[in-house]
Amino acid sequence: EVRLVESGGGLVQAGGSLRLSCAASGVTFIDDYAKAWFRQVPGKEREAVLCHSITDGFTYYVDSVKGRFTFSSDAGKKTVYLQMNSLKAEDTAVYYCALLDGNYCSVNEYEYDYWGQGTQVTVSS
Repeated sequence: EVRLVESGGGLVQAGGSLRLSCAASGVTFIDDYAKAWFRQVPGKEREAVLCHSITDGFTYYVDSVKGRFTFSSDAGKKTVYLQMNSLKAEDTAVYYCALLDGNYCSVNEYEYDYWGQGTQVTVSS
């Protein structure tokens, strides 16, 4: 059974930083999966913050986080990370990591096979 567990969320002041982690278990190689971070606020659809394809290593970032958020992963630890800098109040959301059993990532949440439980990020202005 594949399980994803996020951590690292919390309350931070605007302009601050957080690093979210997503530890995978039940997978042989995390690099067999395309990866993504999504976020959701109440009453809105889940939004792809970024997604990472494994074939060419390309990472897509939604415009609102470009230059502030960075994806990384550690295959040995089977963990993916989301480094969030210069946080803004509008970044407040529940953040989810997701894995897609394929080479190319997608911004469509319905294409993802595995999800974490989510971690709350709250940015105070």
